[in-house]
Amino acid sequence: MIPDYQTLMLPVLQHCADGKGHSLSEMVESLGDKGGVTVDERKELLPSGRARVFDNRIGWARTYLKKAGLLESLSRRGQMAITERGRAVLKNPPDRITVKYLQQFAEFVAFQNRPRNDDVSVTTPDSPQTTETPEEALEAAHQQLRRALADEVLEKVKASTPGFFEQLVVELLVAMGYGGSRKDAGERIGQSGDEGIDGIIKEDQLGLDVIYIQAKRWENSVGRPDVQKFVGALQGQRARKGVFITTSTFTKDALEYVKHLDSKVILIDGESLSQLMVDFNVGVSHVSSYELKRIDMDYFSEE
Repeated sequence: MIPDYQTLMLPVLQHCADGKGHSLSEMVESLGDKGGVTVDERKELLPSGRARVFDNRIGWARTYLKKAGLLESLSRRGQMAITERGRAVLKNPPDRITVKYLQQFAEFVAFQNRPRNDDVSVTTPDSPQTTETPEEALEAAHQQLRRALADEVLEKVKASTPGFFEQLVVELLVAMGYGGSRKDAGERIGQSGDEGIDGIIKEDQLGLDVIYIQAKRWENSVGRPDVQKFVGALQGQRARKGVFITTSTFTKDALEYVKHLDSKVILIDGESLSQLMVDFNVGVSHVSSYELKRIDMDYFSEE
């Protein structure tokens, strides 16, 4: 299990006890070995996929120790070293350095009390009771909002008419890069009106290959017989690729069945459909965005 960033603060300070400068990458390797963090755990990424969880937590542990005056940055790129205050703490170390422990230092309190853009009283990433880094808290909040949005989108899709669902699938596939244009895609889709659509769409703008599509606006799970019928339609069309889209779910038998086919068949359930709509901005609109930045160490390098 990967330790939280507060648990890592004391090991980080102890690692710097030799008075030398230490880089983040070195700390990750050394503290990972000492703390029994496995190779797979060290590869674990934040939800955004842009940073490793363990690296992120050590990075924030270093930042908080620096804000409390226990570590200081060196001129050498990205390295930190212990301060006299940090040495004093290690002479009589606590069992665990936490945000609450760091609040005894005026610099850290000033850091926590820096002006914010709102007056809402909430549990922030700087609060003593949280174990998340600010980045983790931000990403967790983003994932929570995204899941709630996807659920709301799916409910709207389920309540739509068959004709609207037909249009939605066309819009989504075109947004994903299939079909060339909405006009090209729409001409080949919509051959049946039985609460779903069936048809063919170009795989790319040049039409080098085609994909057979079936979509079902259903409440009940789609079973293996329905998928087998779709695969039979593929074979009848001499098609090699197919996408089966439903607003509900697929049974385990259906999911296992497509794994052993010669042709490539993708099953998209309601949850995946709503996530794709969010990803490709179909049925959702942009409200706001937040840009996360990091220090550019190359810029400040004087070597």
